[in-house]
Amino acid sequence: MTEQRKGGLGRGLAALIPSGPPPGTPAAPSSTRTGANGSANGASTPAPSPDPTGEVAGAVYQELPVTAIRTNPKQPRQVFDEEALRELEHSIREFGLMQPIVVRAIGADTYELVMGERRWRATQLAGLKTIPAIVRQTADDVMLRDALLENIHRVQLNPLEEASAYQQLLEEFGVTHEELADRIGRSRPVVTNTIRLLKLPLPVQRRVAAGVLSAGHARALLGVEDPGVQEELAARIVAEGMSVRATEEAVTLAKGAEPAKAKAVRRKPMQAPGLQELAERLSDNFDTRVKVELGQRKGRIVVEFGSVDDLERIIQLMSPEAAQRALKTDK
Repeated sequence: MTEQRKGGLGRGLAALIPSGPPPGTPAAPSSTRTGANGSANGASTPAPSPDPTGEVAGAVYQELPVTAIRTNPKQPRQVFDEEALRELEHSIREFGLMQPIVVRAIGADTYELVMGERRWRATQLAGLKTIPAIVRQTADDVMLRDALLENIHRVQLNPLEEASAYQQLLEEFGVTHEELADRIGRSRPVVTNTIRLLKLPLPVQRRVAAGVLSAGHARALLGVEDPGVQEELAARIVAEGMSVRATEEAVTLAKGAEPAKAKAVRRKPMQAPGLQELAERLSDNFDTRVKVELGQRKGRIVVEFGSVDDLERIIQLMSPEAAQRALKTDK
């Protein structure tokens, strides 16, 4: 058990703080910081020359009270898997925390998370009072980037969370898509196409966030400009279990039908004097919304209702005799 904790902690510190002493320095970052508090974690790693302060290149390893830590307001992850948190809690209870969290000081004995909110949450669930942490100097302009990178490389963000985080980075720090891609190790097309998902209608975005639609499906839907068509296709994808390739073909067909639909939309109904007043009188009479439309050859009246009971009420107002006949037919 001890050997596992040694290895996990050592690897974690090396990964989290790459700015430690240069190669050739006697004390490795993981050995130095772990040696300072090994007894508190049960994970001490032999070090050739332990540093009693635990300080390395602008970072210091400490045991911090769980209650002294605040969440990162720039955390891109919006949803935390409860089952995964419980599994992590069980691991922490049995083996301890393998890798410290990363925080920055924001006041007297108060810290803000930079990386490791899942570990911090699981530690709370495990009922532990303290948590091993790397206290690091982190500027505001790298807070979101660090949190985003951790989520990308640890537990996959859903496509909408990733898109929102990219967009926030662009807006807050004034970088281009190319610069953002370089900073987070992504290609420029990946960043651009991910951000484009935010242009989808909210109902479609919710399906993507819930994992019902994949990022590939969502990107294919962007080939259609009409939000209504996008929502219809999204519903078809879910109902029919369509593949991304099938979705792309459906989008191509929908794009071919869009010009005809656009022409139909541009055809405005004719207006006649007193038509709106008549619609308002009918709306007042039936206590619901009524639209009166006049075409070139004929017109129509649209009466909205909210339920079957509401429909029966409207029929009763229109014609009590017809309502009675409808009731007898139902019986």
